[in-house]
Amino acid sequence: MQIGPYQLKNNLIVAPMAGVTDRPFRQLCKQLGAGMAVSEMVASNSLLWGSAKTQRRANHEGEVDPISVQIAGANPAMMAEAAKHNVDNGAQLIDINMGCPAKKICNVMAGSALLQNEPLVAQILEAVVGAVNVPVTLKIRTGWDREHKNALSILKIAEGSGIQALAIHGRTRACGYTGSAEYDTIAAIKASAHIPIIANGDITTPEKAKYVLDYTGADAVMIGRAAQGRPWIFREIAYYLETGNKLPEPEVAEIHRVLLDHLADLYCFYGEYSGVRMARKHISWYTKGLTGSASFRHRMNQLETTQEQLNAVNYFFSQLLAHAPHLTYEANGEAAETELAA
Repeated sequence: MQIGPYQLKNNLIVAPMAGVTDRPFRQLCKQLGAGMAVSEMVASNSLLWGSAKTQRRANHEGEVDPISVQIAGANPAMMAEAAKHNVDNGAQLIDINMGCPAKKICNVMAGSALLQNEPLVAQILEAVVGAVNVPVTLKIRTGWDREHKNALSILKIAEGSGIQALAIHGRTRACGYTGSAEYDTIAAIKASAHIPIIANGDITTPEKAKYVLDYTGADAVMIGRAAQGRPWIFREIAYYLETGNKLPEPEVAEIHRVLLDHLADLYCFYGEYSGVRMARKHISWYTKGLTGSASFRHRMNQLETTQEQLNAVNYFFSQLLAHAPHLTYEANGEAAETELAA
């Protein structure tokens, strides 16, 4: 998989997810097999560039190349300026968000709302491509709703504007995250494309990743929610695509070790107060389905310090290891439920 001058180590990409794909998560996914990770979206409004949140989102210190930053907005000039600002601060690729279905984004005519206005799509793409000397990529949905699917038209606009890769979430904006991803639509777009196509949506296992690649002909797959609490999914998929065999699911000791490393990075990146709050959802994802995790997660949300969190995490995993050291995750991401001995 190549985007501009960047040859990725494989065709597995971490999807941009607001509040999730920060630098600690991107680095972890790359360490565990992802070929590229796209940042959570950065607003194009220059008034926000000085905020602590935006500065954290644009922090790529120590991150493995290539560094891809997603920008969101609806004003061509502001989007161009945002692209230049992020390139000046280390971005090696710029990704444009025209796929986010969130109401707060669509209500300001950004994200997937832009799919309703093809002339504006063209203006934004041309402005951003013309503003920077790095590859520009685009993420879209299949359309605004089932009656207005225009991904093929957007592909042609993108190619004409100089976009170097197109990621498609196989749902319309109206679908949100419900229903099944439209792999037929992605396959039709790939059949007409002259740029790399990245398939996104419902890719949760190594087998599903291979199926999607084979069915759509896509050049790469993009994985989002399935990597939450399971960043090792990328190494699992990479191994399966290469060998046709499945890696053993990680055991409790490794899950514990990966989580601790992730927490240390989160605490360092966000500081005590924000680090605790950001860590809660990740701890919940890592432990989902493990024996006794429901009550553990409830207690976790009451803790207010990093040390309390670490103590709770270590105790929880020590109990698991003592009673079921070989407990492993099943293919669907849920853990095998094994009752702890009294």
